[in-house]
Amino acid sequence: MPESSPLYQQRLQKFIEEVSLYPVSCEKLACGRSDEEWLDAVLAGGARIVQLRDKLSDDRTLLAKAKIFRKKTNETGALFIVNNRLDIALLAAADGIHLGNSDLPAEEVRSLAPNLIIGVSANTKEQAASAKRHGASYYNIGPLFPTSTKSGLSTFIGVEAISSYSAESDLPFTVMGGIKLEHVPLLTAYRARRIAVVTALTQATDIKSETEKWIKAIKTGIQRKYSNDKL
Repeated sequence: MPESSPLYQQRLQKFIEEVSLYPVSCEKLACGRSDEEWLDAVLAGGARIVQLRDKLSDDRTLLAKAKIFRKKTNETGALFIVNNRLDIALLAAADGIHLGNSDLPAEEVRSLAPNLIIGVSANTKEQAASAKRHGASYYNIGPLFPTSTKSGLSTFIGVEAISSYSAESDLPFTVMGGIKLEHVPLLTAYRARRIAVVTALTQATDIKSETEKWIKAIKTGIQRKYSNDKL
């Protein structure tokens, strides 16, 4: 069981204590820049976690890319998460995997990979409530706002979902979906502590600088919320 694994506990503790901004790659939306260029920039900007999300590369290309991600995140002490692909996550010695609602079941991934951080997408309160029971380490609330990273979506759950979804589980959570920098104070006021973004960074003119801005904004918002709660 992951609860008895020091490696799992070390990874989860780092996720809980260090992650504020959660950058997710998307090479086709990166304005001609490669995933490796994006990775170098977000790590230089202070990111403590990155997710490799690549649904276009063939398996060998994806594995080679994942190994580069692993090497560079090891060098900076950042967590490395692979989207969807358990085989790639294990072969590249990633810290974790994120699973969507049509991906492998979290409980079966947990049985095969007890040391991995497992994130799951929660588009409903029921999915948030069941995440822990299915073996997840964290869940993602979203999409909050309209987003260009997923086609065919017509329902966006809004910031109010943060309160209602997080009340269903004591697991840590992330939020995602169409989030802009100006949304950060509102999201942290709703107790969001870890904000996942794609285009906000992949399409930034200066990815490193933008990463720094997001991390500072999230930490400032959290501190403000904490101070207000104490009053």
